Amino acid sequence: MNIYRHRPFRLPALAALLLAAAGCSSADDAPTAEVPRPGAAVAELCRNLDEGLPKKVDGLARRDPEPASALTAGWGNPAIILRCGVDRPAKMSDPEADGVEVDGVGWLLEQQPDKSFRFTTTLRKAYVEVTIPAARTGDGMAPLVHLAPAVEKAIPKGIAG
Repeated sequence: MNIYRHRPFRLPALAALLLAAAGCSSADDAPTAEVPRPGAAVAELCRNLDEGLPKKVDGLARRDPEPASALTAGWGNPAIILRCGVDRPAKMSDPEADGVEVDGVGWLLEQQPDKSFRFTTTLRKAYVEVTIPAARTGDGMAPLVHLAPAVEKAIPKGIAG
């Protein structure tokens, strides 16, 4: 004769399980971005940029990535991601690299293996990177048109340090 014993599911364990599930569901779809680690002078420029960024880019509401930081920003889902204070891309040393200028701000253009585009400012005191996901590349450079005025105002021309 087999006797199966089971332990009743206790209310505290059930409550903990439900709280854990509820806590995960709200942030699971939030975009993520690695936060750059620039020096103090560049970080200050980036904080100034964050204060001047638009609430909407290409009609998409601001939706900042995790972890929260004044050095990152995002819009929409899938998110257009801005990171300020990134390292100088190696591709900037390539004389054949593609670049564009949008409203007085120069950008290095790099298509990524996943068909997204990464744009990084050139000739500014801080490197600002904008990644446009593949699902949004049909918008062309429209996001840069919305972001260029804030970059122009907050990040002076010069060589990043």
